[in-house]
Formats: sequence, C-alpha cells, structure tokens
Amino acid sequence: MADRVLRLSDFSVRFATAAGSVPAATEVSLSVAAGECLGVVGESGAGKSQLFLGALGLLAANGRAAGRAQLQGRDLLGLPARELDAVRGRRVGMVFQDPMTSLTPHLRIGTQIAQVRMRHLGEPAAEARRRALELLRRVHVNDPEQRLLQYPHELSGGMRQRAMIAIALAGNPQLLIADEPTTALDVTVQAQILALLQELKRETGLALILISHDLGAVAGLADTVAVMRQGRLIECAPATELFASPRQAYTRALLEEARALAAPVPAQASGEAPVALEARALSVSYPVPAGGWGRRAALAALSEASLTLHAGESLGVVGESGSGKSTLARALLKLVPHTAGRVVWMGRDLDALSRARLRAQRRDLQIIFQDPLGSLDPRMRVAELVGEGLRVHEPSLSAAARRAAAQAMLARVGLEAGLMERYPHELSGGQGQRVGIARAMVLAPKLLVCDEPVSSLDVHSQAQVVELIAALKRETGLALLFVSHNLGIVQRLCERVLVLYLGRMMELAPAGALFAAPRHPYTRELLAAIPLPDPRLQPGRLSAVRAGEAPSPRDPPSGCVYRTRCPFAQAACAAARPAWEAASGQGAVACRRWREI
Repeated sequence: MADRVLRLSDFSVRFATAAGSVPAATEVSLSVAAGECLGVVGESGAGKSQLFLGALGLLAANGRAAGRAQLQGRDLLGLPARELDAVRGRRVGMVFQDPMTSLTPHLRIGTQIAQVRMRHLGEPAAEARRRALELLRRVHVNDPEQRLLQYPHELSGGMRQRAMIAIALAGNPQLLIADEPTTALDVTVQAQILALLQELKRETGLALILISHDLGAVAGLADTVAVMRQGRLIECAPATELFASPRQAYTRALLEEARALAAPVPAQASGEAPVALEARALSVSYPVPAGGWGRRAALAALSEASLTLHAGESLGVVGESGSGKSTLARALLKLVPHTAGRVVWMGRDLDALSRARLRAQRRDLQIIFQDPLGSLDPRMRVAELVGEGLRVHEPSLSAAARRAAAQAMLARVGLEAGLMERYPHELSGGQGQRVGIARAMVLAPKLLVCDEPVSSLDVHSQAQVVELIAALKRETGLALLFVSHNLGIVQRLCERVLVLYLGRMMELAPAGALFAAPRHPYTRELLAAIPLPDPRLQPGRLSAVRAGEAPSPRDPPSGCVYRTRCPFAQAACAAARPAWEAASGQGAVACRRWREI
C-alpha cells in the first residue's frame, strides 16, 4: 500500500439534520495508485461524491467526516484550512458534474486556468497564460486561442467540460477526481471526454478516480471498480473480474440493467395506424447578434424537417447537442414559433387554431422535460403539481376529485401517497421525473413528447423510468416522440428513429434496420460512441474515438453539413445539399454516397 496516492480507511461522512445525524458514507476503505483508475459506481444517493468531498474538506457546513484519509501518506483530516487549501488544486484536481455551475461565469476561461498556475505554482501572469493555452491544446480544445478569451456561457457543454479538466490539471496534480464528468453530455462528446481521460491516465501517470453511475464509462477506464450502496462499500474488485463475475446481487442487477440499456431488444412495430402528427418542411430560426451595433442574423436551429407519427407509434429523435432535437420537439408542440412549414395534429393545422382552441388541444399534447426539478414549480406541492392540468382542463372537478386522481396517477408511476405533500426540492431525481410523468399522464394525452427524460438519472432510475414509459404507452396506446442522446434507450422504446445533425435530417429508418445497418456516416459515428459495459471491449473503442465537434450553427458548412467530419466526404459534398432519398425497408437518408459506403 506504500505506493497509494490516496487511501481511505474506515472513512465515514455524516450530516447533522433536524431529524438527527444522517449517514452518507459508512466505514469505507479504498485506495488508488499512480497510473491507476478507480471507478466508483452506485445509484444516486449511494454516497459516492460525499465520500471524496469529505476527504478533501469540501462538505457542507453540517457535514462531518471521520476515519483516515491519506494523500501520499499525509493525513488530510485535521489539516489547517490553509494547508488543505494548498492541497486542493495543487496535489488534487477535481472535475465536477456540471461545468456550467463550477466555472466562474464572469471570468474568461484563460483567466480561470491561469489563476491556478499563479496561486499554486507561483508563475507570473504572462507565463501562466502561456501555460493555460498549452493546457487547452492538451485537452484537445479546438481554436484554443479564441477559447482562452471566451466566457463559460459561450462554450458548448463538451468544451466547458474540457476547460474544467484543463483547470483541474493546471496545478500538475498527482490525483484527478472526475465526478460524473459525462452526465447529460451527448454520446459522441461523452466518448471524447472519456477518451481524453484515458489518454491523460496513460501518458501522465495520474491517479484517477472516476465517479459515475454509467457502467459503460467505467468499463473503458477503470482498473478497479468499487460498488457503493446506501453509503456502504459492498464490493470492490479488478474491473475485468467484477464485470465477469460480480459477487453481490446488487452489482449483478446494475450490470444487467446497464447491458439491457446498451444492447436492448428493439421495440416491436405497432402496425399500420392513421397519422396522428405530421410536420411539413418545418424550420425554426432564432435571431442572434451578428457584430456591429444592433446587427442581427438568423441562426437556423431546424431546417425543413418533415416527418409523420402514427397513432400508437413511437419515434426516437437522436443527435448531438445542438442538432435541433429539442427545437423539433418544442416546435411540434408550438412551444417555440416555427419560421416555415406546418404542424398538423389529427388532421388539424395547429397554426390555424385560435389561442383558446390551442390551449384546449394541449390536453392531448403533453411533454416531459429533461430536468424534472427545473420544470416543476418549486412553490407547489406534488399533489398540486400533478393536479394542475386537471384544474385547467377539467374545472368542474372538485378539489377532492383532483387529489384522488393525482394520488391514483402517482401510484401508477410508483410513488407513495406520502410524497404528495412534498415540494420538488425534497425529491430525488428519479422521484422528480416520475412526478413529471404523472403530471403529463393524468390528462390521458394522445401524444407524449419526452425531451431527454433520463439523461441525468443513474442507471437503475433510468431503467425504471424507461420501463414505466414503455408500460404507459402499451396500456394507453398513445403516440410517443422520444428525444434522447442515449441510443440504447431509443432502440428499446422506439419503432422508428430520426437522426438530426445541425438542424438537418440525416437518416430516418425503422429502429431494427438503423441499428443493424446504418446508412449515414453520422449514424455510424453515433452508434460507435455508445459505451459498452465490457472492460474487454470498451478501452479499445475509446482509443478509436475521433476528436472534433460540430461546427457552429451560425456558420454551417456548405452542401452537406456533416462533410467537415465525414471520413467519406468528397469535393462534391461541399457543392450542394444532398437530396433526401428513399431507401429500402421504409427508410430514407441524406447522403450522396450512402449506396457506396
């Protein structure tokens, strides 16, 4: 154990609350060596993050840590604040789950990286700035000179996470702790971030701790995997051994759920049914600054999207961040205005409806948002949130009847009646998402739009929510539009899949055909980026990940918008936009070379 960079021995974390002392982690013993990655997995609330925050003295004011935490043999607990502050950033770097809330919004990226060098290494400002530029190059940020001058809100999610990694590396630490670094990132950016961490571990000899609920992410990086449940370490073993033959039933259940989500049985087609929803050449543009005083330009978020959704059918919409998935979903529901095209629901042109008639129509058109806590009114209790739609669309119902209907719907989505008096902040992520589902389903809609409903949930909660949505669809016969960057979940739920890139349709096909034989090169890239919960295969897949991100939608490439990343691009691909061509098996694709490749 002498070579251990970090060693926790019988380490515990507790929080003082009005109801008494609550344990977050209990007598956990773990260690990680230089050049090694320790993966720490478990459901939300398992104590993963609090364990390491406690070791670094970053707990909330009511938190207390006990036991031993040693960094290269030096005890961390009890260190004076000044000495502990010198350890953080210099000896230990940390990458947090949400870079947008971790980065300082009013400081440029270059300044935030340089500050670490100046404080912990004593470098002059000019030298620290030069090193900041090198670090941005090191983490594969494109156009690093420009990124150095930008603020966090001007970067994409993937670029913000790379900047966060650069800050964590700025003090030349011996240990890097990455706490859910890929949660809510799209599948290709997730693969790039994991490939970067793999490269850093291999080339720098960093000790790496990867905290994640994604077993596919852990499989590609971890040498050793620790499984936590309800604050306790229940299993710890080399990654290949744990994935091949887990000892604990809980670990086996996590692996089974992860494998089911990574390689699910395709959804069965619902058969021919009348068209419920139709989009005809739908386009959405937003005005954006174009330089100069008051000058504006149009940013095309969605361009000429045409699709149909049959009654009882499920259609998945996939693509990277910025591809137009959420814009399409909101435009179909008229939650954002479209600049061209039409939306037709059950034969009615929604644009032709008056405001009052459109509001009445919304009873049939419901949506579940990505962030349950962000979409639930924090001032309302669960019973009020679920019953609100009934109050609007069935005003004749009494308060008691609304409450009874809300309670019945909450029971259907697996929530106890005792939660009805809670506020959103008192719910877990999975509970909050179930409340969002109950709120949408209490009106018995004919169309349910799910906009990234499981991206921020742990794998166990993901599996539960996906199965719940599938069951509700089977029972009610509603049409489902499911927006996600998780292609495994889309395959499990959806009969057809639409692939978007920079607001344009790339491919549309039955799910089975698309996953078995994708026609568009972009679809192939998405499928290759799906993390596999298999430590024998996933490291090699990460090594093959290509760098680069989508161009800005402010200035999309000419012709085929994917050509700047496409390994099959030719000069002709820049000349004209590819036609939307019908393909065999009820599919269609926008690629000049799809027959050849």
